[in-house]
Order: sequence, then structure tokens, then C-alpha cells
Amino acid sequence: MTAGEHEIQEPDVALTESQRLLFDLVSIPSPSGEEEAAAERLVDFFESHDREVWTDEVGNVHAPADDSVLLTSHIDTVPGDIPVEIREEDGERSLWGRGSVDATGPLAAMAVAAVETGTSFIGVVGEEVDSRGSRHVIESDRPEPDALINGEPSGWTGITLGYRGLLAGTYVATSESGHTSRPENNAIQDAMDWWERVEEEFDPDEYLPVFERVTCKPTSFEGGTSVDGLSVEATMEVQFRVPPEYTVDDVREMADGRLETGTVHWYDRVPPVMESPRTNIARAFRAAVRNAGGDPRLLRKTGTADMNVFASAWDCPMVTYGPGDSDLDHAPNEHLALDEYDQSIEVLIDACERLR
Repeated sequence: MTAGEHEIQEPDVALTESQRLLFDLVSIPSPSGEEEAAAERLVDFFESHDREVWTDEVGNVHAPADDSVLLTSHIDTVPGDIPVEIREEDGERSLWGRGSVDATGPLAAMAVAAVETGTSFIGVVGEEVDSRGSRHVIESDRPEPDALINGEPSGWTGITLGYRGLLAGTYVATSESGHTSRPENNAIQDAMDWWERVEEEFDPDEYLPVFERVTCKPTSFEGGTSVDGLSVEATMEVQFRVPPEYTVDDVREMADGRLETGTVHWYDRVPPVMESPRTNIARAFRAAVRNAGGDPRLLRKTGTADMNVFASAWDCPMVTYGPGDSDLDHAPNEHLALDEYDQSIEVLIDACERLR
């Protein structure tokens, strides 16, 4: 069997149809920008169950149906070559491979649940880079669903209600070149001084939970004498994770307020999201987890996900849910227990039926 130019390997153990979908999707490399072959496998799955399905101009896979619930997760993964295999340890079978947790496990579980319950599904592209898939969905003419379930690993008993937002920018400073014995700051020092002031601005109380803090991170730095030798230049990429206590604009204004030299070009902003545990969808998931024999856990994530993008445009209740240990996101030992994957499908089907 092939999907695009990628040949899907055969597992060496017997798998159910839902497990085989997961195995196939993990076997197909799908780093951001290269999701087409995995998208084709999703299309094949829905067509085999007589579901309407199509791919839009950016590569999202749409399987529209009952919009009382929209199931959505991302098709892309981060890069990384982890041999795809099923390992058995202490009687538990796990699928190893890039994306098994983030977020091909949730994606496959949602596709299966969508077929079983007749609910709507969208597999989106580009979540790991710029969320271009989810942004395209909300910018299109697609109606807002009654409720939304976003797919990311939470563990089969975990229900994620909140994510911090994201602000990203590029700091640039330039100074005249001169002998290094001169006491005046050059552009590199200006950049370092600005970042020190920023960190002081957002220095948290040590007892404040991470979810409630503004986290500041420089992600890259370049600096030195210009090509013509007449100036010193510094460029720094920076990111801020924004808790619901702040808006993205609040954080931008506070960071800009610490500027004395240089400028910042802010190019990415995603607002934080915090959903109520008392919505119909949160109640449905708690009941579904208990019905499957689990103890539901309400979670807040310190990162950012497509749920933030959807919540910025749609007013429907939403949660994030999916199998897998999020500590294994992007890790070299990424793997997902097949029993947990099966349990998450059971929970998703139950929750969708309650919401319908």
C-alpha cells in the first residue's frame, strides 16, 4: 500500500482497523510542509467508510458531517527519524515513531471517532510552525461548530482546558563601529541589556505556577561587525508565553517599554485561552472518562496549540484531548501505548454521543 511516494510498511503483529490507521500515519513522514502523503491516507480512510472528504488549498483534510461536534487535530509533526516499530514490554504494546504522541495519536483517534459517531472532522497542517491550517479554517466561510474538540496529547484521562498564548518578535539594533576599548555600548550590548530589563520586568514570584507566568525566551542571536565594517549589528529572535491574566498586547507593551535602543518587529501573536470546566463539553468528557473506568483530570498547558487559534475566532465551548504522555512530545523516545489509544477512542465516541 502506498500514500503519495511513501510506501507504508507492514506491521509484524495483528492490528485492529483503528490501530492500523495509527500505524500507517506514523509510518508516513509528515514534518510541517510535507503533510500531503499523510493527508492522502486520511482521505482513503474516510472514503473507505463512505464519508464525504476533501482537501483544501492549504492541505487541510475536511470530512464534514454533524457539526454538533468538530473533531480536529494536526497532521504535521516535528522532524525526527525514529524507527517505526511496535514493542511489547511487561505485556503492554506500544507504537514507537515520530508523531505517535504529538499529534498523530490524537489525530487517528479523532478520525476513528468521527466515523463511528458521524461527526465533523478536520485534519489541519502546519501547527508545529505557524498554525496556517487552523488559521485558514477560521478565515474561510466555514460555520462555527456547536462544540470543538482539539487533538493534542493529554493522556486518556486528561482534559485540557487552557493554554498560554504566544508573542514572537525580532529585536534589531545597530551601532557605529569602533575600537573595543571604547566604553560606549555597541549593538550587541544594547540587545543584551534590553533582554536583561525584559527578564526583570517579568521576573515571577517563585511560588507562582508556571501556567500563570509570562515566560521569556530568546530563541536565536546573531551579532557582529557589518560587512562594510562601518557598524555593529545585533539581531535576536524572542518569544513570550502569555498566561490568561495578560493579553498579548499587554506583554508587547511591557516589553516595548523596556526599549532604550533598537526596535522590535512583532510578527506572531496568539492569545491565551482558558475554558470553563462547567461547559457541556467539559462535563461530557468527565462523564465519558468515568464511564471508561478512569479518574478525569483537568489540565492547563504551558505551551500554545491550535485551540488558541480557534478560541480567538469562535465562541463555542471547546477542550483539547488525546492519548499520549505530553512529556514525550518531540522526544527521541516518542511512543504511545496502544491500549491507551484504544481507550481514548472509547472516550471520544462517548463524549461525542453525549454532545449530539
